[in-house]
Amino acid sequence: MRLFLTALLVLGLSGCAAVDAVKDLTNSFFGGEDNSDPPNELVEYKPEVVIEKLWRETVGDGADEKFLKLVPAIADETVFAADSAGLVEAFELNGGRQVWEAETEEAFSGGPGVNSGTIILGTRDAAVIALNPANGDRLWRATVSSEVLAIPVLAEALVVVRTTDGRIIALNAADGSTAWAYELSVPALSIRGSGAPLVIEEKVIAGFANGKLVALRLADGKHLWETSIAIPGGRSEIERLVDLDVDPVANDGVIFIASYQGGASAVLVPNGEVIWRNPDISSYTGMSYDTRYLYISDNAGDVWQVDQRNGAALWKQSDLHQRKLSAPLVYDEFVVVGDFEGYLHWLSKTDGRQLGRLKIADAAITAQPIAHDDVIYVYAQDGTLAALKARF
Repeated sequence: MRLFLTALLVLGLSGCAAVDAVKDLTNSFFGGEDNSDPPNELVEYKPEVVIEKLWRETVGDGADEKFLKLVPAIADETVFAADSAGLVEAFELNGGRQVWEAETEEAFSGGPGVNSGTIILGTRDAAVIALNPANGDRLWRATVSSEVLAIPVLAEALVVVRTTDGRIIALNAADGSTAWAYELSVPALSIRGSGAPLVIEEKVIAGFANGKLVALRLADGKHLWETSIAIPGGRSEIERLVDLDVDPVANDGVIFIASYQGGASAVLVPNGEVIWRNPDISSYTGMSYDTRYLYISDNAGDVWQVDQRNGAALWKQSDLHQRKLSAPLVYDEFVVVGDFEGYLHWLSKTDGRQLGRLKIADAAITAQPIAHDDVIYVYAQDGTLAALKARF
């Protein structure tokens, strides 16, 4: 029983993996059977693309097996990445030559967010750090209310930060002083993680652990609208988890969001009106989009293509079932996802079939890959940072 209660406490600290741990312990202590769904084994197939590894570097210890939101970020022909112990490195996109490194001794947990003038990172001990992207020098350090797992967003003269205690905090980009803050009460039990705020049309859009999507005015944090994306249901606290941990995306005046157990939805930017819901596609990982479709990695490790107009699923790729996929990246004719064994998979945007794969690390790829000029940049949990290119 002591182990079971410990697992319940860990749930608030370790994310979706802890949900599985609690279920396993429940079966062990109370006579249930192990009904876990194992990850699909990779099978051989004839590749349809040639994948070239352009360069590969290592950024410290990466996430060091912690559940963090450390990702690659690009600005001014440079890619930036940080590890959990405070190391930040900058590399040239072309060739991977290191431009600089900075040892900050901070416990980074989210970021970086970056533009041409500032790099922003959040920490596990409730701080936000700003660095100069030209040389890594520290610009300022600000204290916030709790850990920052979401990627900070730079918008106009503000840095918008989402903390794990349910707050949205806007800091002045020049010096880190607080411009405004907003708080929404969250459930006592929630999945570890939080989606990055989305800034669009002078609004800050953010999802919360109670299943609500909120719009705030960027200038002063005024509450504009609130929409229930997912309604908690079920008999147990775990069954009622409906966290909005996915980074919302927007296209043509519509916001797209997914819940941990409450499906995917589309809402209008001006007023939050829900225009469709698809209860069959839940995600805590993330999504990508092109001009017409969404691409979503769901809770079971399946990848979906969804029509943005009505939420209808057009194809579902299940070959990578339960392989703990990253959020997908869509670019050109490809959909790219990473998995828990360090493989990067290229899928067809047309029908989801596997086109090719390459193992780039011995650790999980949980960060969404990013693309720049048809080159993919991917960051694995062990600190591996790689640039790759695929061609037919």
